[in-house]
Amino acid sequence: MDKPTPQHPMDLPAEQAAKLVKRLVPEIGKDGKPTGETVEKEVGADEVFANRVRGDEITVVTTDGQKLVGKAPTKSAKA
Repeated sequence: MDKPTPQHPMDLPAEQAAKLVKRLVPEIGKDGKPTGETVEKEVGADEVFANRVRGDEITVVTTDGQKLVGKAPTKSAKA
């Protein structure tokens, strides 16, 4: 009899999950005003509330409620 896989809120350590996703934020010009463009900003490990790896994607939920998606790490074969 197969047992269902238990659901855990964190598939990866927060530090590793944070490195795999980026947050889009408005770009600020030299005058301190938004330029209308967006840039990718790294997410800190302290901002990771939960994460889940599904297939080749990782979904990270931040402490402020944002849901960010990135490419999950692949298992490399040893030579």
